[in-house]
Amino acid sequence: MSKDQTEGFVCTNLSDNLSNLSIKKIPIQSLSEDSLRISIKAASLNFPDLLMTQGKYQNKPELPFVLGMEGAGIITEIGSDVDTFKEGDEVMFGSWGHGAIAREIVLPSKMVSLKPKEFSFAEAAAYKTAYLTAYVGLIRRGSLADGETLLVHGASGGVGMAAVQLGKLYGANVIATGTSNEKLDLVKSWGADSIVNTLKNGKTSFREEVKELTNGKGADVIYDPVGGDVFDESIRCINWGGRLLVIGFAAGRISSLPVNYPLIKGFSVIGVRAGEYGRRDPERGRENIDIINSLANEGKLKPYICKIFEFKDSLKALEFLRDRKLVGKVVVAIS
Repeated sequence: MSKDQTEGFVCTNLSDNLSNLSIKKIPIQSLSEDSLRISIKAASLNFPDLLMTQGKYQNKPELPFVLGMEGAGIITEIGSDVDTFKEGDEVMFGSWGHGAIAREIVLPSKMVSLKPKEFSFAEAAAYKTAYLTAYVGLIRRGSLADGETLLVHGASGGVGMAAVQLGKLYGANVIATGTSNEKLDLVKSWGADSIVNTLKNGKTSFREEVKELTNGKGADVIYDPVGGDVFDESIRCINWGGRLLVIGFAAGRISSLPVNYPLIKGFSVIGVRAGEYGRRDPERGRENIDIINSLANEGKLKPYICKIFEFKDSLKALEFLRDRKLVGKVVVAIS
């Protein structure tokens, strides 16, 4: 294969049935003065990867595109103006929302960080998106304070488990929710103080349990990557002055808010886009990444990986995510 080509897991057209995905040869951009060439060893899948193949995510890359929002690997070549890395460095990276499930990638050096020494390549690939989203959501946007109650929805997913772990680290009382008792038991072992199954007799219901767990007050901060009925129920169990963080819409339905609820209860609804936060404020964005990387290097944060697929089985990995079989993160290993 020539130096201007590599192999990647490619979406050729938009479809709901994953028939548009395959591993094929792709062009790779040439090395510029401020960029790095990385031999990718692992990449992780996130729910937006699935949505992008269907054209349902806010980031709509030009077709065809390579899946994968984040990865980890080894630097094989550096641009002439780069003095912060060297060939052979083990690194992790975000990739403007796509492109990581490939054998090789060229990226600006500012998008790359050294891999935490204690992390495997799989752990490094599964780390940045989930924990950066959790940090920007809980700390920057949600102003989570020591002793507050944090309600984490979709707690068995990658961003949910990151929020549980980070919330505990910052002193919150964490209530984790989901629809599988087996998965919730694992989340409780990950650090949640309480767990609540939101599905009762085929309907979403959890407000009374949350109120009971908070002595009738409700949650101070609600971390919601699910949306739909979960959002609708959340506005009924949020504390006065609470912050409801909109992370995503895994349930598929985007809710509407009766504005009398935030008026009466004095709570805020806050949108969280960690990547956009960094693009709007690059200095603070770099600081956010440095903070979560420091916490990783100190051994205080680590992603939970439930399954690792081989590169040739990238489609099976995406099907695994689509069918909601995962707990934590799913990773594609690229030899």
